[in-house]
This record gives sequence, structure tokens and C-alpha cells, in this order.
Amino acid sequence: MEHVEKYKIFQKELVGTKDGNPFKDITIKTSFINENEKIETEGFYKGNGLYAIRFMPQKTGKWQYIVESNDPQINGIQGEFICDEASQKNHGRVCLKKDVMSKNEINFYEDDFHFAYEDGTDYYPFGTTCYAWINQTAKLQEETLQTLKHSPFNKIRMCIFPKYYSYNTEDPQNYAFIKDENGFDFTRFDNTFFENLEKRIQQLDEIGIQADIILFHPYDRWGLSKMTKQQDIYYLSYVIRRLSHYKNVWWSLANEYDLMPQKSIEDWDEYARVIMKYDVYGHLRSIHNCIPFYDYHKSWITHVSVQRVDVYKTAEMVSQWRDEYHKPVIIDEVGYEGNIDYGWGSLTGQELTRRYWEGCLRGGYLSHGETYVDKGPTIWWSHGGKLYGESVERIGFLKKILEEAPQGVKPLKLTAENHEENWDSICLCQQENWFLYYYGFFQIMYRNYTLPQGKKYKIELIDTWNMEIKELPEIYEGKIRICLGGKQYMAVRMKEI
Repeated sequence: MEHVEKYKIFQKELVGTKDGNPFKDITIKTSFINENEKIETEGFYKGNGLYAIRFMPQKTGKWQYIVESNDPQINGIQGEFICDEASQKNHGRVCLKKDVMSKNEINFYEDDFHFAYEDGTDYYPFGTTCYAWINQTAKLQEETLQTLKHSPFNKIRMCIFPKYYSYNTEDPQNYAFIKDENGFDFTRFDNTFFENLEKRIQQLDEIGIQADIILFHPYDRWGLSKMTKQQDIYYLSYVIRRLSHYKNVWWSLANEYDLMPQKSIEDWDEYARVIMKYDVYGHLRSIHNCIPFYDYHKSWITHVSVQRVDVYKTAEMVSQWRDEYHKPVIIDEVGYEGNIDYGWGSLTGQELTRRYWEGCLRGGYLSHGETYVDKGPTIWWSHGGKLYGESVERIGFLKKILEEAPQGVKPLKLTAENHEENWDSICLCQQENWFLYYYGFFQIMYRNYTLPQGKKYKIELIDTWNMEIKELPEIYEGKIRICLGGKQYMAVRMKEI
């Protein structure tokens, strides 16, 4: 009997009719049964008479399945398989932490703003943006994967449709739809394209990276952003039926939805319902803006995915957005380290690193981007390839510090008692046991602190740019003064002893 690891994919290819257009004419529904649990998924046509059913088991034991189809060659096929326990590094899907922790009857207020894998392991999204990397040459795609493998990033924003924009003008080799001299056939999908996409999603999973898949975007000269509503829904139903079984998939309905005015807010809400209908696992879902925010209060949106609100204000807004939406906040475009001819793409490594520290210590998350135009013909933000910037290593340094933090850290709330000392700083803390202050571009010579009464602390100075941690020799209590040396980008970590 076939064995499949928990959270991985069981798949069967079936041979059926080629007549007509099986993409739209043939339906396949499979019931997967484990003891008293029954889950139904919809299969899909691959082409050349081949169909596929897929399933990601989230429960161990014996599963039975039976296929229902209007193709008599497929209808009634059945079988079974064994789902084994997940291996050590296989934690399942990324979920909202509050949903995972509620299963264990633990739910802190701060869990509402964070993520965890299905098995309860914390997940801190440290993302990057690489919009059109799957539309590049196979060699460049492989180089991108190698770069990601040795980076600190564990999420990547990526499109299904190719992108036409500054520095992005080439036609891809394959598209999601079959294309000939007459244009696209929006009723038939290109299996070669989807098999490569699936291969890349699987490779990302193998190196621990979530695929934040952008389903629509406005940067288009092929007509893909201007399909009819019926064509959009047809496309979505196929994509979700085919890709939702990968545990490392997220859904981003759009990058900059507001630059596609032909699609109404009601359309986007309906597209979300289509995703939820075909994604039986409930992967994370959001939608991304250019200027006006979507209404992130809506129940179908699991987390906030936004970009800067003007040229300067970015990560500083995390506190406000957490309070407004009461969901995890990811600034998926906080600006890019680089030197292209746009302000958003010409940040220094220091500024992007500062924005990361600012946003993370306010209780949010960010996505990195890089746009160096003078490092070769490819630019990471869209093509992939290699990373050249100074911020990547520093982002990894921050990630390690946050992963080492104790459970239950949260942004320090200003009160009448602590306002005078903390109004101009940001801080993560864990009750009175652990504090992490950050001072950004301020060049502070020394800082006064009033430590919690009756407690003693060890203190470390963290140079976030030079990635140096210096433990001070003293033990501190009461009212103290710490010398920061007049340097920018300093942090102070305090641990109760």
C-alpha cells in the first residue's frame, strides 16, 4: 500500500477522455475518508487525456478514496493509502497563531497578530519579493533557488502571470494559458507551465520557504489583467484545485488591486469566495494595495498585506494598523534596497534594515526587496538571480534575535508611568523578564532607564548594522544609565537574571 507523509501530497494520475475540452467539460470530485472524517477535493485536467487527483492529509492512518466524474473512464475509481507521521522539519501549513494555539486551549491576545505552523511551531515571516522569477530561463530560476537557499528568507512573493514594467519587457517561454498565433485560449491551460510552477513551489518547500502566490496584477500587456469576470473565476478555480494541496502556498488575490479599476470590490470578494470553495485546507489569504487600502476587516482576509503609505512613512505605521485591523500585519512593500530611478527602489541597505527593525519591534513583519540596476541584466525584485545588497545579512541577524526571544513577547505599551522614558523609542518585551529597545537613526550618547522594582538584569548593547552584540559586565537594577556611544542603529537587550 502506498505511504504518504502527513502534510505532503498524495496524487494519482488517471487516464480519461480527450474529446471536446476536458478542462471545462469534465468534472472530477474525490472523497477521501479516514475513520469518521470525509474530505472532498476537486481534481483537474492536465492535458493529453491525463487527469489528476490530489490530497494533503492532515491526519495519520489509513485513507480511502473514491472518484466521482462525468467521464465514465474515471468515475468510480477507488483505492487507499497510509498517511505516516510528519518528519522532523515538516511542520505543516502556516496558519494564524490564534487558530493553532486554540487547539491547545491556549490563546493569548498577542497570538492574534502572529503565525504558527499547524504543529504549533512559531513562524516568523521574513519575506522577499521576486515577482516574475518563474517566467525567466530555467538557468536563472535555478540560480534564484540557490540564492534563496543561503538567504534568511522564508517567504517569497511571486506572480503566476508575467510582468510588464520598467526593466521587465521580455515575453516568457510559457504562459498559464495555451497560446498560438491567434492569441490565448482562456479555456485551456498550459500543463508545461503549471508543471514548472509546481516544481518550483515544491523546491521552495524543500528549503523552508512559503510561496506567497499573487493571482492577479496590473503590470500587463498580454490582456491577462483584463479577462472577463467569468474568465477570472474559471482561472481561479483551476489554479486553486491544482495548487492548494502544497502546504507552503499562500494566496495573494492581487498585487496593487486598485490599479485594476475594471475589477470591483464586489468582484474581489467573490474571487475570495471561489478560493475558499476550492481550497479545502484554508491557506492564508490577503490582497495588496497601491494607494487605498482594501478593507482588511473582512472575514476572508487572514492578514494585512500592504505597502508604504507615502515616500517616507512605512514601518512606523505597524502599531496603528495592528490596532485598526487586529490581524497580523505584513508590509510586503516597505521599499527596496537599490539604485533604480524610483524613490521606492533606491533605499540604502541601512534604511531598509532600519525599517525592518522598526516594523518588527512594533509587532509586524516585512518583505525585503532589491533593485540594483548596475549589477547585471537581472534585478532581484522581478527576475531573481543573485542578491548584492547589504541589508540581507542584517535582516538575517534580526531574524535570529527574534527567534531567540522568549515566548509571548509583545510591543511595549506606553503608560503614564513609562511615557517619559519611552515615548521616543520602540521596544519588544516579555512581561518584566525581557526587553529589546531600538533607537534607529538617533545617535544617542547615553540612555536612562528605570528597571522594574525588585528585579536584576544583564544588559547587552547590539550594533544592528555591524551585527555586534556586547554584553555589559555589570548586573543592573533600579534607576540606571547605559552608554550607547552616540552611534546610530543601536539596540539594547535586557534579560532578567
